[in-house]
Amino acid sequence: MDLHGAFHVYDTTLRDGAQQEGLNLSVADKLAIARQLDGLGVGFIEGGWPGSNPKDTEFFRRAATELDLRHARLAAFGATRRAGVRAADDPLVAALRDSGAGVVTLVAKSHDRHVELALRTTLEENLAMVRDTVTHLREEGQTVFLDAEHFFDGYRANRAYALEVLRTAAEAGAEVVALCDTNGGMLPDWVSDVVLDVIETTGTRVGIHAHNDSGCAVANSLAAVAAGASHVQGCINGYGERTGNADLVTVVANLETKLDRSVLPAGLLREATRIAHAVAEVTNVPPASRQPYVGTSAFAHKAGLHASAIKVDPDLYQHLDPLVVGNDMRLLVSDMAGRASIELKGRELGYDLSDDRELVTRVTDRVKQMEQRGYTFEAADASFELLLAEEVEGARPSYFDVESWRVITETRVDGEAISEATVKLRAPGAELARRQEEASRSRGLGSDAPADERPVSRPATEGVRYVVTGEGNGPVNALDAALREAIGQAFPEVAKFELIDYKVRILDPSLPGGHGTDAITRVLIETSDGESSWVTVGVGANVIEASWGALVDGLTFGLRRHHR
Repeated sequence: MDLHGAFHVYDTTLRDGAQQEGLNLSVADKLAIARQLDGLGVGFIEGGWPGSNPKDTEFFRRAATELDLRHARLAAFGATRRAGVRAADDPLVAALRDSGAGVVTLVAKSHDRHVELALRTTLEENLAMVRDTVTHLREEGQTVFLDAEHFFDGYRANRAYALEVLRTAAEAGAEVVALCDTNGGMLPDWVSDVVLDVIETTGTRVGIHAHNDSGCAVANSLAAVAAGASHVQGCINGYGERTGNADLVTVVANLETKLDRSVLPAGLLREATRIAHAVAEVTNVPPASRQPYVGTSAFAHKAGLHASAIKVDPDLYQHLDPLVVGNDMRLLVSDMAGRASIELKGRELGYDLSDDRELVTRVTDRVKQMEQRGYTFEAADASFELLLAEEVEGARPSYFDVESWRVITETRVDGEAISEATVKLRAPGAELARRQEEASRSRGLGSDAPADERPVSRPATEGVRYVVTGEGNGPVNALDAALREAIGQAFPEVAKFELIDYKVRILDPSLPGGHGTDAITRVLIETSDGESSWVTVGVGANVIEASWGALVDGLTFGLRRHHR
């Protein structure tokens, strides 16, 4: 990698990002994230601070044999030597030297008050600490970057000293001096002025490390690049302490798509959405739906006016083709939907509604009526698909007939509350279900068949009657258990289905029948079959009734998907 000519994309998720509240990464997590970051094509991955804690030391030990990086170089983070100690004798510097990382990023004080109050040493000794540590590591064959901590605040307080710290590092052999907005309080114009001054005054190669406390981390990073910075640091998904670091994906997407800067290997920006979500899975921090470029809502369209325009040309309401970053356009169905929204959403689900104005109008009106009663389809695509299938195919997809259900909750003598649910329904016997499935396959009526010829299982009244009781730690859990056990006897694939998310909302009391504690309840349930997931919605006078509706839709949709 050409350290002098290439633009540096430097990821600090594994170190600075890991300081986010509630984020706790194991060594295995860090190795997994490093592989994903390498797949995005970043130039440098900061793995942590070896010597400061056992986890980061172990990460670098394992990385030496377990990481096969194709695009990135691993960087170790650490501090300059302690005051009054030679760099060669400082154990933390030794940990950097022995980490196996080819690149070391040193954090150094560049704010005079921090030197005197935090380090409790002199300004001259701080410069000596910078010089000695950079020189020592360079002599050991490592590339050195310097993070000038609190640089912008230090520049305002004592410009001459802040610049002298940078000069000292560069003269000792630091390849890059990264200006850190450690407190995150800068604005773009301020950053531009400082970066320009630093480059003109010192001639050093400048980087930017921005925090988001003012909501400007990405903008400040772009302003620094526009002013001449050629090294940008950030975290994927904007992780980091307090309000986070600059979101590295947003920064590089802006540089590549808006400013025509090739900062990642060709074609890898298309991996951005997949990788951002994959990292979120490892961190167990849910992806932000409204995250620029890679969020699930980044290219989602709700208003009917937007949909009408998108039908003509998708670019009319999108700032770029979502495929550029590996994302996709989504049409949301809601009470704001017009005919174009329904038509486009139908096309997305495999239905051509363009020649049936009456059907589109009927679906549109039905959606608006249901949303007025409390339903929401923008977050429940599966329930909308069932509704649309019912209108197109003439009957609601059904694999079982519910006779009745009930649920009770009791508190036992030991104080534990247990719920018990009983579900009575009719479904095809196991042998009948198997024959129906074989018949469907033999006719070739899968998802590619015309809509009016697709098999829709509608249990006959002579189907097997199942009466099942289930227990759970709550009424919904008990209902779910009983319903699955009953249906699972006819459709064994239900065993794969798992409820993975459950949301309850008490709706506006102004809705019909809603007032005080009697207000209408809406429930959203996400179900998974281990390969994908889908969301269904239920609305009712109470949380149990609403939950039942969402549960039934969730299992129906899953069976429909498996029997196409």
